[in-house]
Amino acid sequence: MADRFSPSPAPPLAEALAAGPVVLDGGLSNQLEAAGHDLSDALWSARLLADGPEALVEAHAAYFAAGADVATTASYQATFEGFARRGVGREAAAGLLRRSVELGREAAARARARGAVRPLWVAASVGPYGAMLADGSEYRGRYGLSVDELERFHRPRVEALAEAGPDVLALETVPDADEGRALLRAVRGLGVPVWLSYTVEGGSAGVRTRAGQSLEEAFGPAADAGEVVAVGVNCCAPQDADAAVAAAARITGKPVVVYPNSGEVWDAAARAWRGRPAFGPERVAAWAAAGARLVGGCCRVGPAGIAGVAEALGRRGG
Repeated sequence: MADRFSPSPAPPLAEALAAGPVVLDGGLSNQLEAAGHDLSDALWSARLLADGPEALVEAHAAYFAAGADVATTASYQATFEGFARRGVGREAAAGLLRRSVELGREAAARARARGAVRPLWVAASVGPYGAMLADGSEYRGRYGLSVDELERFHRPRVEALAEAGPDVLALETVPDADEGRALLRAVRGLGVPVWLSYTVEGGSAGVRTRAGQSLEEAFGPAADAGEVVAVGVNCCAPQDADAAVAAAARITGKPVVVYPNSGEVWDAAARAWRGRPAFGPERVAAWAAAGARLVGGCCRVGPAGIAGVAEALGRRGG
């Protein structure tokens, strides 16, 4: 009997992107919260790697059932430093990082057992340094650390994730071009493809990284990085993704990854989401026309939203 965690029978993701669009999943945290899980802990969804792994498998499986081709692991906020603050030793922490990939594999196996015949991939999430701080720094950048220091922070965790054999490393929600360069250095030689995705914000100077750098400065280093199979944006407003998709394609010549938030805005005082979603099929089609090949959603985009993405891209389940 085959190992239920064995790699999925899928072609390399780069080959799939050359052939057409691939559907990403949506926000893992909102799916877990919808199922009744408390994510107020500093480890966020990574807490469930130890405390509730079945919940993570079910969340990944819900996105596969909705039409996603890629499950993004619960390792965004999983770091050696964060686990150490909870009394988790280095060896155990490395095991939890690897476990995040295994749980994605298990969800893919369940999807195939339920009739899915399309290729399914697992992306190991690598969140920014600011996610470890759990104070909102991932939406500001400018941590006061050098590129070398950021590379030393990221290298051990990407090594642990790479050991688990994901199909791709998702270097995501990066707020700062300096950290983007550090991440590209940290993944060199691991033998695992990556996508690099910034969080961006529009303003009077146009769409820029959260730290204020131009998209040229952010995306440029990825153009010549052989490990990078896609470049783009996530965890941003859908309207800011519009300009960023075209810029990423123009600057790098690579396939573009895009998975913004729903467009609703968090009201911190009221502790509630305000406004209406701005994430719709017409935007998905426009992103694809501009060069997007990995398309999904981030915060507040659930399985129904991902089903809409799949439909807009002409992708059906099965």
